[in-house]
Formats: sequence, structure tokens, C-alpha cells
Amino acid sequence: MNPDKIRNFCIIAHIDHGKSTIADRMMELTGTVSKREMKSQLLDSMELEREKGITIKLAPVQMHWQDYVLNLIDTPGHVDFSYEVSRSLQAVETTVLVVDATQGIQAQTLANVYLALEQDLYIIPVINKVDLPAADVEKVTAQIINLLGCKPEEIILASGKTGQGVPEILDRIINDAPAPRDLAVDVSGNLRDQRVASEVSKPPVTTGRRERVPEILDAKARVTRALIFDSYFDDYRGVVLYVRIFEGSIPKNSEIRMMAAGTNGLALEVGALTPKMTPAASLEEGSIGYIVTNLKTTREAKVGDTVTLAKTPASTPLPGYKNVLPFVYAGFFPVSNDQYQDLKDAVEKLAMSDSALHFEPENSPILGFGLRIGFLGLLHMDIIRERLEREFNLDLVITNPSTNYEVTTSDGEDINIRSAADLPDQSTVQEIREPWVKGEIILPQNMIGGVLGLINEKRGHQTNLSYIEDRAVIDFEAPMANLLTDFYDQLKSITSGYASFNYELSDYRAEDLVRLDFLVAGNHIDALSLMCHRSEADALGRAITKKLKEVIPRQNFEVALQAAIGAKIIARETIGAYRKDVTVKIHTGDRDRKAKLLEKQKKGKARMKRFGKIDIPSEAFTVMLKRD
Repeated sequence: MNPDKIRNFCIIAHIDHGKSTIADRMMELTGTVSKREMKSQLLDSMELEREKGITIKLAPVQMHWQDYVLNLIDTPGHVDFSYEVSRSLQAVETTVLVVDATQGIQAQTLANVYLALEQDLYIIPVINKVDLPAADVEKVTAQIINLLGCKPEEIILASGKTGQGVPEILDRIINDAPAPRDLAVDVSGNLRDQRVASEVSKPPVTTGRRERVPEILDAKARVTRALIFDSYFDDYRGVVLYVRIFEGSIPKNSEIRMMAAGTNGLALEVGALTPKMTPAASLEEGSIGYIVTNLKTTREAKVGDTVTLAKTPASTPLPGYKNVLPFVYAGFFPVSNDQYQDLKDAVEKLAMSDSALHFEPENSPILGFGLRIGFLGLLHMDIIRERLEREFNLDLVITNPSTNYEVTTSDGEDINIRSAADLPDQSTVQEIREPWVKGEIILPQNMIGGVLGLINEKRGHQTNLSYIEDRAVIDFEAPMANLLTDFYDQLKSITSGYASFNYELSDYRAEDLVRLDFLVAGNHIDALSLMCHRSEADALGRAITKKLKEVIPRQNFEVALQAAIGAKIIARETIGAYRKDVTVKIHTGDRDRKAKLLEKQKKGKARMKRFGKIDIPSEAFTVMLKRD
């Protein structure tokens, strides 16, 4: 295929602004999918994606419009998957920016625009849902012009529901968007254009906002470099890679090498997605397609890695690869210990397709055997939990999510801890560093005061305040741990649902942090322990013991609930005992007999308090996630 007849593009937007619906209309219009096979959100193959109405896993598809080949990547919109989005953007030259006509620019819209500008992509602005009664096209147009500095006539008005504006988007991609870049990597690791303008007789061809020079073939044979922008594990075929070929080609049955992972594999099958797998003899330069390999796990071929041929390997990989590490951790325990092996097998199976999923065994005296699992964020955790419960029929107890901390001991040793229970003795700790995030909140201007109060309450501070038309953009910094639990719920409550929130990990900062322990009837419950700032410990201890008092059922004996820092008790609540009236069977007014029975009951309760076992329900381990 002539590279000048190929267009690679992706669709970016905030959650629920209509990316997948516009992709559906494009596939219908280009005849990629027949009407009989068509269904809404066709590229969202997961049941959870359809239920929640969001894209969790990106999906590529090849379409034909006029005599051009269009390769589309439908990207997720949530901040948890921003690395996948950035790799998808590196795989294309054009992006379609979709903004909801009823909601305007939101937090993830801004984040994705910044990613697109970093990759120097040609941006096509689209206002979606213009057919809705609540659509405010004028206001949203002004917001987009303010953000991108484009002209009003460059903005396409569309409706994913009716198909309005979709042909104009496809025509703009063909006429104005650039053809595939011919990129290589120099010694410094920077992308550069391999075409040499001085050797070209024809003048540069202008397409959209880029200048493209006709190709000059190198005298030497070209090496092969391809970017992995997604990978997943197929039960029957092994690991399948979604790749963009930047240089050279990958023929079927060739031996390939993943440069960052250092692993070799076989390209058992290559081809394009239409959206079904359509095999081909090879994947050529400029194209986007799939490679079926003989690899057994996605850890051997991670997103962002560079694929090259093992026989003629490239010397330098494509830039931008990073090993994505989780920074939200939670303990997953089966309700019955008999299901521990089932849980382990299920998580291992999910981890084959999700290289960002990290897990290790964990043991709790109360909950038994389980796994401590690391996630990219709270949405990622919620998706994995639902998949484990639905697809594998597991009944789970999940502990409060926490983040990872960097600890320097008095010996000068640096260690990473993923839960408060792993913290060494406080006397041996020299410094504890916690992760901080840079956040961005977009909200109506009349709600700024309440949100700034919420940020201060979470130990954060505002760094900047700007405006996009009638909306305010608050930039702030805050500790990650304080945003994990109910920050998003509180933000939605304060702003009546009008605010949108986006964040990214910033750095680790040394703070005065302590481990807050909880005791139930004098017994330490490790699964309830958490890290917090010393200034917040008293209020947090009182709040959580009150919540535990409501959740833990009453016993036949008095139960003390305590919060402690080390040996110092800072908060206490008492669950009163059930009281049985043992004097009811005495029909006389004999005080001695009554006193004897009450004393006997008192001794029995004291003995029960020493030996009685308290059943702690699963709700007790997620008290931090619930506000009321």
C-alpha cells in the first residue's frame, strides 16, 4: 500500500463524550461493518464497558474511505489509562478531539489535548451531540477556540447518534491530515525525519498543519521498528500485539525481538483489524495491525516497547517507553479460605492480559490468605474487582486501598512499603516519603470557594487558577493517599456533579507520617491499619472507630474499639453488650438471690470477654470508602 494513501488517527475525549459512538458511525459509513453485524459501542467488547458506558480497553480498526486506508484507534478516556493513551497518540499522526456540546471541555479533555500537543499531532476539533436540546454550541465553540486557537470554521459539528458531521470528519482526515511519518531514532533517542529535503527535486507537499517531503529510499537496507501500543493474552493463540510499523516491515513467521523486555518471539500471524482479524503476508511501513505471537504473558511485550526483527535488529528503540508501576494497592481476600487458590488462579489469568497488574500473597490473622494487588487507580481496581466477582464467581473481601511509601531506616536503607502493616518499628525509621499528585479540576466559576476548601482539607494547596470562558480551572497539588477514598464523591457533592477531575503522579515528599492501628477487643487488626499525617491522626481515629461501632455487630460481652499510634491510644468507642435479664425467673423480692444471679452473669461475661471470638463483617474493612 502506498503510504501516501494511509491515514492513522485516534479519537480522544473525556469520559462519555461519545468517542465510541462516533467510531460506530464511521464504521457504518465506510462499510467496514455490515448493518446486520452492527451494534452500539461495537469496539467496546467487554460487558463492563457497555454497562458503565466507558472505554476501558483501546481498540484499533481499519476502514476504507474513497481510495484511502484509515486506521482508527479508539482510546480510553480515564486518567488511570493515560499511559496507554499516550502510546496510542505516538502511533498516529492525527487526532479527532471530541467535546460534548452539553458539557463542554472537561478535565480529561485538557489532559488528552496536552498529550496530543506533546506528540505534535494534527488536531481536528469536533463538537458532538449537537442534536440534543441542551446543546450549547456557541459556548463550547468559544471554549475550543480559547483552548486550541483555531478558527470557528475548523470545528466540525457532529452527532454520533444521527451520523451528522461524520462524513466531514473523514473528508478532513483525508484532505488535511498528514500521511504516516517516516520516523527513525538518532543516537540521542530523539525522533527525527529520515527523508532528506535537499535530495528532493519536488517542493514539499503541505497537508494540514505539517509539511511532508516525498520519500527518498536509503541506499542501505532499512531496519524494522514497530511500536506496541497495546497487547493482550488470548487463551487459544497466546499474546497478541497491536503495533504501528514506523520502519521496515514484519513478515509472517519472522522472528521478532522486544527491545525493552529483551525477549524473542515468533510472528505466527500478522494482519489488520477490520475490526475482525484479517491475516496478511506482512505488515508494511506506515500501517497499523496485529501480530499473533508465541509469548505466554504480556509482561514479555509491554505497551510502549519497540518490536524489531531478530535477524536484523535495530540499535536504538523508539522513545517514550516506561515501565508503568501501580501506585494504588488493596488486599483481596476470599470470604472462604477454600477459594484462595481460585482467587490466585483468576488474578494470574487477568495479569496475563494486563501487564500493569502486580500482585503478591498476603496473610491476615483475621481474613486468612489473600493477595495484595497493585492498580493504576481506583477505576482500574473497581474493574478488576467486578471481573473477579462476575467472570470467576468469587465472593471477596477488599481492604481499604492505600498507596506505596518510600521509607529510609536509621541504617540508611531505602525500602518501599505497600501497606501500613509493612512499616518497620517507628524507632528505626528516619524518614517516610509519600506520593503527591498534580491535579486539575474544571468547574463552574461560582463553585470555586467550596472546592478550594476541600483541597485544603485534604492537605493540598492550589498552584494556579485560570479560566476557560465561563469555567474555572484549578491546578493543585495534594498527597495521593488523601485522594484515594472519598475525594471524588465529595467533589461531586460540593459541585452538584458539574466538576471534572484529572490527576497525574508528581513526586515523593517527606512528611510527618505515622501508622494508625485499630484494636478490636484488644487485638490488633492489621488489615485496618493505615498511614496518615500526624496532624490528621486524632480526627481520623475518632471517625473510623465511630464507623466501626456501627458496622461490627453487638456481642454478649462489651467490645472496645480503639485507635492507637504505637502504644498510645488516641480514640475509643465501646460496643455495649447484649443484656439478658437473669432475674426474670425470680418471683420474690429476695435481694440476695438476685445479687447472686447478677454476680454469676458478670463472671460469665468477663470469661466470655477473655475467650469470646468477634465476627468482623467484610464492611468493616472498607469503612474508609464510605462517607456516611
